[in-house]
Amino acid sequence: MVFKRVILKLSGEALAGNTGEHYDEECVSRIVSEVGAVMRRGVRAAAVVGGGNLWRGRDARADMNKAHAHQIGMIGTCMNGLYLREAFELSGIRSVVMTPFELNGFTLRFNRELALEYMDGGAALIFAGGTGHPFFSTDSITAIRACELGADAVLYGKSVDGVYEGDPRKNPAARKYKTVSYATVVRGDLNVADISALNLTAGEGIPSVVFELLRPGAIEKACLGGENVFDIGGTLVANDIADVFYN
Repeated sequence: MVFKRVILKLSGEALAGNTGEHYDEECVSRIVSEVGAVMRRGVRAAAVVGGGNLWRGRDARADMNKAHAHQIGMIGTCMNGLYLREAFELSGIRSVVMTPFELNGFTLRFNRELALEYMDGGAALIFAGGTGHPFFSTDSITAIRACELGADAVLYGKSVDGVYEGDPRKNPAARKYKTVSYATVVRGDLNVADISALNLTAGEGIPSVVFELLRPGAIEKACLGGENVFDIGGTLVANDIADVFYN
């Protein structure tokens, strides 16, 4: 399977890399370069960006209203979206930020037909602002946008290089899946994404790819799909697929 339209989930932490700063310029440049490379090969790409490098709800004061904490996080994702847009534009790639709410003069409000028009026109789309509602994660909006736009795959760039049968940081003997079914991932709570997001993409038959974001070339190969996913040691998650471990 070769992907033609993909949704890439980028956490805010991914933009920070290993620097401890809000943004790692080298990491951001590599993300932009690799996404641009697959777009030049005809892949339509969009990214959903998180805000964990700027704000995490769990870091809020214990007495803070949770809905307000989530709203701060949503604005953080918008800041990241605007930053990414600038990085794409500086590299010569047209980029558009869409949000589920009005930010006049900063972003465009999400519209499915307009989003498809931009993607098919070769623009890099960035979705920020989450769902626009508190208590939903960026995993949720990633799955929603993938379903709305008829994506061939959802790509989860993570700090680990695939899906394991257990936490490899706690159990070094845990085996990594090469392919694994959504049913196994959900049943085993294998920490790929929020269960609601996984159920949504599984219901629409959209596969997911889990890979190590910081591995050079990984974004490009994950976007291309097919055997490229296994070349970077990633895991393909889909319906009606055998659970197979890497040797």
